[in-house]
Amino acid sequence: MPDRYLTVAEVADSARRLVSRFPGTGRLRRIGASRAGRPILMLSVGHGPHHVLVVARPHPDEPVGGTTAIALAERLLSAPATSPAHGGRPAAATDLSLVTWDLVLCLDPDGAALSQGIEEATARPGRTPADYYRAAYRPVAAEQPEWAPIESRHLPESQALFDVIDELRPLLQCSLHSVDAGGTWVQLTRALPRLATPFEESAASLGIPLQHGTFDALYWENPGPGLYVLPPPESAARLAAGSENIAVSTWCAPGRYGGVTAIVEVPLWATDLADDLSPHPDPAAALHDLAGLVRDGGRQVTAVLDKARPFLPAARDDARRRVLEWMADGLYDLVAGSWEPLARQAAGDPPGLTTAQVCALDIVARRQPLRAAGLLLRLLGAAADPAAPGLRRDLDDLFTAWSTEFARTLRLRWVPVRRQVAHQTRTVLAAAESALAAPR
Repeated sequence: MPDRYLTVAEVADSARRLVSRFPGTGRLRRIGASRAGRPILMLSVGHGPHHVLVVARPHPDEPVGGTTAIALAERLLSAPATSPAHGGRPAAATDLSLVTWDLVLCLDPDGAALSQGIEEATARPGRTPADYYRAAYRPVAAEQPEWAPIESRHLPESQALFDVIDELRPLLQCSLHSVDAGGTWVQLTRALPRLATPFEESAASLGIPLQHGTFDALYWENPGPGLYVLPPPESAARLAAGSENIAVSTWCAPGRYGGVTAIVEVPLWATDLADDLSPHPDPAAALHDLAGLVRDGGRQVTAVLDKARPFLPAARDDARRRVLEWMADGLYDLVAGSWEPLARQAAGDPPGLTTAQVCALDIVARRQPLRAAGLLLRLLGAAADPAAPGLRRDLDDLFTAWSTEFARTLRLRWVPVRRQVAHQTRTVLAAAESALAAPR
C-alpha cells in the first residue's frame, strides 16, 4: 500500500486485482450509479452470515476512505489475525466464515471528480492546508449522499446505499470520514462499549490526538474520549448547527434492523489543542471572536463573488457555483449564530468550556471562508473575463493569509497517510468486534 491516498480509479483497480487474487472470497459488483452515470462499486469479502458495511468517500473532500477500504480488504484477505482472547483463533471480526465485509468504494464519484487532484495536494510532507483547499470540493448539503435525505432530496447515490442496507441488514455500518484539521473521533448512533479502549490505544500509538468536543457533536453523550453517541430523537441537543431530521439519514438506516453506525474521523493535519482538556480562560470572548471571524471572512469572499457573478457559470450548471451561493446565502451567519447559546452559557460561572472545545469551533470558523475562497479561486482561474485575473489576485492574497494563520494559530502538523489509514482500519475492526459482541 503506497503512503499516499489512492484515487477513485486506483481504488477500483485495486479492488479488481484483489478479486482476481482471491476469486470467490472477494466479489465486486455495481450497486448503483451517480447522477452523472458513474458506477458505484462495492467489494465484498467473506461469506459469513453477519454483514459489516463500510462506506468510503461519502464526502469528496475527505480522501482517506478509499485507501482505508483497500487496506482493510487486504488485511481481511491475508492470513487472519489471531487473538489470545480467542484461544489463538481468528478474532471474530476477521473470521470470514462469520462476517461478510461489504465495502462501498466511493459513494460520491461525481463529487470526487470535482475534487480531482486532492490526493496529490495533501499526501506528502510539506503540503499545507492551502494546497488542500485549492483542490477540495464539498457539495451543498442537499447533494451529499448521506445527508441529502435530511434535506428532502432524493439522490440515486443515497438510494443505492439505502438499497444495500435493506438487502444486507448490516449489524454495523462504518462511514469513513476525514477532517481537515483537529483530532480523531467517532460518532455513533448507539453506544459500542468495547470500542473505547482500542480506539484510544490506536490513536496514542500513532501520535494522533483525540478530539474532545466537535462542532457536529458538541452536545452529544460522550461515553469515552473521542466517542460521541447520537441523542434520542426527542432530544433538542442533536447537532450544533444541523437538522432535527437526522433519523432519516443513511446513518440511521441500519437501526431498522438492530444495526449501529460508526462515523470514523481522522485528521489530515492534527493539533494537540484538540485533546487539551484544560478550562479555556475566556470562552465567551473566544466564541464572540470566532463568530466575527467566520462572518467577516464570509463577507469578504461574498464581496468578490458579487463582482464575479456576471461571468461565472450559472449555479444550475456548476456544482461549485451552487456551493458558493449556498454559503453566501446565510451559511456563515447560521454557523456563527448557532454558537450564541453556547456563548451565553460560557459566560456563566463556571464558564464550562475546555480549550479543546473552543479549538473545535476555531477550526470550523476558519475553514468556512477557506472552503469558499478555494472554490472561487478555481472558478476565477478558468474564467475568460478581463476582470477575473485581478479579482483572483485579490482573493488569493486573502486566501494565503487565512490559510497561513490557520496553520499557525492551531499549530497544525501533517499526519502521514499510512497513520491515518492504520488508525481508521483498526477502529473499524474494533467497532466490528464490539458490534459482534453486543446482544441483539
